[in-house]
Amino acid sequence: MGAYILRRLLLVIPTLLGIMIINFSLVQFVPGGPIEQIIARMEGSGDVFETISGGGSETLDAEEGSYAGARGLPQDFLDELQVEFNFARIVCEDGFSGEPSLRAEGCEAVPVPALERFFLMMWDYIRFDFGESYFRSVGVMELVVEKMPVSITLGLWSTLIAYLISIPLGIKKAVRDGTPFDTWTSGAIIVGYAIPGFLFAILLIVLFASNNCFRIPGLSGWLDGNPVLWWLHDWNPTCHRLFPLRGLTSSNWEELSAVGKVLDYLHHIALPVLASTIGAFATLTLLTKNSFLDEIKKHYVITAKAKGVSDRRVLYGHVFRNAMLIVISGFPALFIGVFFGGSLIIETLFSLDGLGRLGFEATLARDYPVMFGTLFTFSLLGLVVGIITDLTYVMIDPRIDFERRG
Repeated sequence: MGAYILRRLLLVIPTLLGIMIINFSLVQFVPGGPIEQIIARMEGSGDVFETISGGGSETLDAEEGSYAGARGLPQDFLDELQVEFNFARIVCEDGFSGEPSLRAEGCEAVPVPALERFFLMMWDYIRFDFGESYFRSVGVMELVVEKMPVSITLGLWSTLIAYLISIPLGIKKAVRDGTPFDTWTSGAIIVGYAIPGFLFAILLIVLFASNNCFRIPGLSGWLDGNPVLWWLHDWNPTCHRLFPLRGLTSSNWEELSAVGKVLDYLHHIALPVLASTIGAFATLTLLTKNSFLDEIKKHYVITAKAKGVSDRRVLYGHVFRNAMLIVISGFPALFIGVFFGGSLIIETLFSLDGLGRLGFEATLARDYPVMFGTLFTFSLLGLVVGIITDLTYVMIDPRIDFERRG
């Protein structure tokens, strides 16, 4: 098993390298780099796409050799921006003494080729040095460490709830296959699968977290001073929201007791987790049902029943272990799906300060260090979860030997 784990860890290197090469290449053709963003803001255009056309950080005016939309800015200022964002380096003439500076005579800004920038970036990433954000003046690693707990918490809660609901429901559907219970639950599951997570999240916000929610006359006075429902303190007096609209904690979270902090956190995380779980719950339930149906029809189950073994013992003593293998195999895909999709969409809708929202905002601002830092983190976490899943296979069924399979 040790040799297999070593091979899987070694495969992480070319996989990460391939992901970074593809995304770095794509970025070179995306209109508007960070320099163009600053130029657009300084000229009052509001958005870089209204002032430029072309690709990536190389959007230059063909005739004048300067950034498109920057004709009113001095070239010295543009050179300083290129050096600041590592698109150029300061090169001085031979024999120059002193500290290199664009203001010094004999020094100039020389563009750094894209290929060289990529290799410099990967060398830093090997040491987990993601650089500093262009617009936040904070280290990317510091930002990732700060935001990651929110995304991991959302992914773990959603995955855990999906498994706790889907496995018992899937087993029940397999045992009662073809009954009205199976038919009605299948209809509900298909509806849940068909609704995109972001659309379900918007529906939850409109129903339970907006100003057009449940209006209950006279409830405000009853809530005042109530020792049980204190956590509803931020409700609008004219429209009582069942759940908060944004964030993970209330403004007075630090003042709450330990139990109050837990309840306040659960109150805030409920809607985001529910929106993230709906799609995963539907897929996992059908996967569990089909897996158990396949095992129930096999000869060893028929033989066990013929020997007089009870249905419950056959189901949980023999079928469960074999059927759960394929269910466990879906864990990394489920967790990473929630982690990626939930982080990007759900965090943005519910204003959760997590890794997905950080990457989304960095993409809009063309904050390349943050973009690639979050991408690297997402990819690395997904690959590690895949290895952990293989180890879980062996823990559940020792008959599986990945090492012999090469």
